[in-house]
Amino acid sequence: MEHHHITADHLSIDRVREILDRHLPLALSDDARARIVRCREYLDRKMENPERPIYGITTGFGSLCDISVGRDELSRLQQNLVMSHACGTGERVPSEIVRLILLLKIQSLSYGHSGVQLATVERLVEFFNRDILPVVYQQGSLGASGDLAPLAHMSLPLLGLGEVEYKGQVRPSAEVLAETGLEPLELHSKEGLALLNGTQFMSAYGVWSLIRARRLSEWADRIGALALDAFDGRIEPFCDEVHLIRAHRGQLATARAIRNLLEGSELIVRPKKHVQDPYSFRCMPQVHGATKDTIDYVESVLTTEINSTTDNPTVFPEEDMVVSAGNFHGQPIALAMDFLAIALAELGNISERRTYKLISGARELPKFLVANPGLNSGFMIPQYTAASIVSQSKGLCMPASVDSIPSSQGQEDHVSMGSNAATKLWRVVCNTERVLAIELFNAAQAIEFRRPAHTSPALERLLADYRRQVPFIDNDEVMYPHIEASIRFLHTL
Repeated sequence: MEHHHITADHLSIDRVREILDRHLPLALSDDARARIVRCREYLDRKMENPERPIYGITTGFGSLCDISVGRDELSRLQQNLVMSHACGTGERVPSEIVRLILLLKIQSLSYGHSGVQLATVERLVEFFNRDILPVVYQQGSLGASGDLAPLAHMSLPLLGLGEVEYKGQVRPSAEVLAETGLEPLELHSKEGLALLNGTQFMSAYGVWSLIRARRLSEWADRIGALALDAFDGRIEPFCDEVHLIRAHRGQLATARAIRNLLEGSELIVRPKKHVQDPYSFRCMPQVHGATKDTIDYVESVLTTEINSTTDNPTVFPEEDMVVSAGNFHGQPIALAMDFLAIALAELGNISERRTYKLISGARELPKFLVANPGLNSGFMIPQYTAASIVSQSKGLCMPASVDSIPSSQGQEDHVSMGSNAATKLWRVVCNTERVLAIELFNAAQAIEFRRPAHTSPALERLLADYRRQVPFIDNDEVMYPHIEASIRFLHTL
């Protein structure tokens, strides 16, 4: 069976997607194991005769950093850290994101700058491979000392505490450990800090959102092209000449994608009565393209983050250094995730406007896309739903990263709020997917009123696949199952 080997080499977003989609088990490479062991052995030697207090290893945490802890209590110190910091609340983190948190925490610990035991990293690998998923909650992290509360929930089951989801059921972790033959771990010095400090909660949400964002960006072009043809739109605004003289990469890529999608359409080449189209159609290259460029930028930031050591203190065995610094601070990705939320909300924003144009009774399309309006409301209310969702996304786009509330008696006096940026980005991703699904529902309905003319072969294939899931609506019927089926359809490509 193919494994993904955790190494110090580059972990790409595409590889993360492959690991999740193909359910690849993880294995530590020999190099990663050697790095972890070397760092732990160095730290144990350092602890034999510590010259001065080492933050969080021989001292308390946060503003308690000046209180020393006796050698016989160092293990208890780490267990207390995990228990006391498990203060999460709110909704549960979806299981696919918990898997991603585990993967990213294993990757970060594998670089050999965290001082954990090999057994601790191997247990995280075991959890990932066996689908023993800690129950983690969405609220509680300030995104600055790392994701303390959610990562504490991730860590509790290592100690036989807290809960896990296993085989579809939420159960006490002690039960599941006993059932699977795993003993609770005893944490050594520094280990609780290594597990709790770090940006893996917000990074996991960011990576999940980025993977979805790429797919939604492609869908926005497909659905927008279908809506353009259904609206009897013009192709001229998508010619290369226009976009080469304003050379944003995403803009040019979008224009070419729309042209390719409409290649061979009977509708797009027929003479038009109107001189130009509304912005929501005509400016797809500029709007969708700006989102593409944002996705590329955010991918570069998150790729750096998931290939980094983000706990504290940081241990450098070769240089004989243990440095208490701030790699756990989420600011670099907090800004990027706020930016991505804005970019994805805009895909939803422009999509809803195209939906509105399709039901408006313009260009010989029937009002609300039914042959007998009046008796039938037709597609009147799916647009309301899209408008409601778009409005909510606009509210979610208020950046989290501009806020900071001091904590730990002022020791942690500037925080990133990156975890809030991450969880609301996730909501915007889900919202945008729903809005695009509603546009597809409308565009597929509208194109039927252009028959017998055909759109392009590529879009006719898409329509044929879609019609296997969602019917043409002749007369009013219950609509919400068709919206749900449309959302599920967006997961198929």
